[in-house]
Amino acid sequence: MAHKELSPLNKFTRNSVMFKVLSIGFLILLLLIPTAMVEGLIRDRQYRQSETIQEVSSLWGNPQRLSGPIITIPYEYYVEGKDDKLIRMVEHAHFLPEALNIEGRVETEIRYRGIYKVVVYTTKLDVDGTFRHPSFADWGIPNDRVLWKDAFMSVGIADLRGIQENINITWNDTPYEVNPGIDTKHLSAKSGVSVRLPITAVADTDNGLHTYSFELNLNGSQSIHFEPLGKETNVKLSSNWNKPSFNGAFTSDNFEVSDDGFSADWQIFHLNRNFPQQWRGPQYQTSISSFGVNLLLPIDQYQQTNRAAKYAIMIISLTFLLYFFVEILNKVMIHPIQYILVGLSLVIFYTLLLSISERSHFNFAYVISSIAIITLITAYSKSIFKDMRLTAVVGGVLTLLYAFIFIVLQLEELALLMGSIGLFLVMALVMYLSRKIDWYNLSGGKEVPAE
Repeated sequence: MAHKELSPLNKFTRNSVMFKVLSIGFLILLLLIPTAMVEGLIRDRQYRQSETIQEVSSLWGNPQRLSGPIITIPYEYYVEGKDDKLIRMVEHAHFLPEALNIEGRVETEIRYRGIYKVVVYTTKLDVDGTFRHPSFADWGIPNDRVLWKDAFMSVGIADLRGIQENINITWNDTPYEVNPGIDTKHLSAKSGVSVRLPITAVADTDNGLHTYSFELNLNGSQSIHFEPLGKETNVKLSSNWNKPSFNGAFTSDNFEVSDDGFSADWQIFHLNRNFPQQWRGPQYQTSISSFGVNLLLPIDQYQQTNRAAKYAIMIISLTFLLYFFVEILNKVMIHPIQYILVGLSLVIFYTLLLSISERSHFNFAYVISSIAIITLITAYSKSIFKDMRLTAVVGGVLTLLYAFIFIVLQLEELALLMGSIGLFLVMALVMYLSRKIDWYNLSGGKEVPAE
């Protein structure tokens, strides 16, 4: 039995190429809604991962940054007030070490919270060096205005909860036990430890240099950084973590990375940074010159999935374009509902990719998800076209599309170039296939008799 006679409006909607193009464009725009929802889901899962990392880190120890030691000495000065009365003011002067040497070992392990993984570490740092005896002569401040008895040394530690044992700073061969907190807010470190020092106006050493040393046992997570406060700063670090990311204001002068871990050395001079060896008040933020190493897990499935989702509109558009040319060249009618079902299947690919990649490697998740979606759409296309040749073309094109996106995802630095070349080739192919189509004399697709 043949279909009933169609009304003029139905004939127009079925046979008008322009109406079909506008309909497909509208459907693509409509599918931006679920695509945006999927990208929102990826961001939510990424935020949940960040929350978990922060939660585990707060229990073990947050990323650590060592800033110090710094000697701070208050001094008094007077300003003129009302009725020509002098008002006593107190300011702080800060002195950095001549030499700062840090050597340590970072032992890492992976902690699990549900499906999420967090890198934590324990480190033992040996810190030593020298200070030149503080002098106020360059500022023209007489010694009787300097509050020598209130001099103290401070060591900035980003997260004090990571301290694993008492800290004793040895000053000129005499040990002193530190106290929590820093007595001034002028330094870049917002938390740390400090100790009062027996510094007088006259140096009690032959060469005017004071020695210091201390050990620091710390728990931390994700990263460890240092501030180059010495006139010469030397840092030697080793670890069992084999995928480090060296970052900050200075790169390592000499590093080795193997399957067993890494070792790295830094040597930084005071001329390499943008603050002096001594200053008064809150003039400088030394944290901008920090350097160190990140110990984050190198593969982030959420970043990879989010990058893949950026290509969703391209895959949907190209798939719809393929279906449109099948309609035009083979006179096969495809209903807008069928376009919508295919488009939603393409969107579901990203939810599959997200959920599977959370529990396995991203590449494996991509292959499984793409095979599932290609199989689903190819089987559905067979029921529409009722032609094995056209069905095979759809399956082959989808396979090429997903394979191309996979290659682009692997080539981070060349992603834009490869994507641009790919789009150029697709456009050239479309132009080639449509070169002989007479767009003004197209007739509608043939009706398929009902069985």
